[in-house]
Amino acid sequence: MPSNAADASAASADAPSRPPRGRYAPSPTGLLHVGNARTALAAWLSVRSRGGTFILRIEDIDRPRAVPGMAEAAVEDLAWLGLDWDEDPFKGGPFGPYTQSQRTEHYERALQILHEEGRLFPCRLSRKELAGIASAPHAGEEGPPYPASARPSQVAAGWYETLQRQKSPDAAIRFRVHDRPVRFVDRVHGSIEENVTDTVGDFVLKRRDGLYAYQLAVVVDDWLMEVDEVVRGADLLSSTARQIQLIEALGAPRPEYAHVPLVVAEDGARLSKRDGALTLRALRERGVRPEEVVGWMASSLGLLDRPARCTAAGLLNAFAWPRIPSSSSVASKELVPTF
Repeated sequence: MPSNAADASAASADAPSRPPRGRYAPSPTGLLHVGNARTALAAWLSVRSRGGTFILRIEDIDRPRAVPGMAEAAVEDLAWLGLDWDEDPFKGGPFGPYTQSQRTEHYERALQILHEEGRLFPCRLSRKELAGIASAPHAGEEGPPYPASARPSQVAAGWYETLQRQKSPDAAIRFRVHDRPVRFVDRVHGSIEENVTDTVGDFVLKRRDGLYAYQLAVVVDDWLMEVDEVVRGADLLSSTARQIQLIEALGAPRPEYAHVPLVVAEDGARLSKRDGALTLRALRERGVRPEEVVGWMASSLGLLDRPARCTAAGLLNAFAWPRIPSSSSVASKELVPTF
C-alpha cells in the first residue's frame, strides 16, 4: 500500500496501458434479483468487450446481515446467466482474499494512513444527537449532513491508538472531508459535481461496534485489486463523491464510473432481495431460460430493440455505454418475454 499520494501517483503514471479490470461485488444478504443481475451483466460486458479482467468480490462487510450460502448461490446464478470471471473467493487470484470479512487488515492499514494525514477524528454523538444540532433542513438515507460545528477543533494526542486498543470503543471514526467540489464524469449520467460538505459532511469509516463502513471497504478493495472501472447500480451514485475524497486522501488512482439505472417493480418501488418472485433462482425454478432473461435485460439496457433470446456472449459486439439509458426499467413479476 503506497505510503503517500506522491508515491501512488508516480506509480500510476509509470504503469503501462493495459486491458481494463472490472468487478461485480454482490452482498450475500439474499438471492440475486434481476436488477442485481442486470448490473452484473453490464459490468461483465463492459470489461469483456475490451478483453479485460473480470472480478467477483463478495461484500460481506456488514456481517450481521450476511446470510450463509448466499455467496455460493450468487456464483451459481451468475454462471447460469452465462457470466464468467477470472478472480473470485473460490478460485482465488493475485489480489485476494476476495471476501471483505477476510480483508480487515487492509482496512486498518488504510485507516492508519488517513490518521497520519490528519483526516480522522473520533465521534461520540448519536444519530439522534446529530439530527438535533444539524443546521441543514434535509436528510439523506444516512441522516442529515454531519454539521461542521460538531467537528472537533482539536483532538487529544494519542486518541487513535487509545481507541484502537479498546475492546468496546466509545466512539466512531469519521473522515474529515474538504469543502471543495468533487467533479467526475459518469459513463451513464454524464458530468457530476457535488460538495460533500453540503450533502454528507464528515462521514463514518468505522462504527463503534467495530464494523467498517462500506465507503472505506469498497475504496480500499478497488484500489488494492487494481480495479479501474466501477460499474454498479444508480442507487450508489450518491456515494461516489465521498469515495473520490477517500481515494484522493489515500493517494490511490481514481477509477472510471458507470452507474446503471435501477430495475423497479410495476408499482415503481425499487426491487429488493426480499421480492423473491424476481430472483434469478425463482425464474430458473419456473422454467425460464437464461437466454430469455438476458434478452429482457439487453432490451432494457438499450442493447436490443426488443426482447429476444440471446446469450451474454452474443451481446459483446453490441455493447456501448452511450446506448445505456439513464432512466429506470420496469420488471413485471412474470418477466417471461413473448417472442
